[in-house]
Amino acid sequence: MTDLTGAKWFKSSRSSANQDCVEAAHLTGGLVGVRDSKNRTGPALVFTPGEWDAFIAGAKAGEFDRP
Repeated sequence: MTDLTGAKWFKSSRSSANQDCVEAAHLTGGLVGVRDSKNRTGPALVFTPGEWDAFIAGAKAGEFDRP
């Protein structure tokens, strides 16, 4: 289990202050944490650098676009 104490969470610069969205944090060892901004004390997903890079590449390529 990854220790998230002291993680500095941030939202996308494209999200507005009033909308619920996800927050991310750069963690030790290159890990990336992702959590729901509505539930900041709830669980977070933690991705390895390779997993995060694959997700970002897929998002940029339109892999997750709605049909």
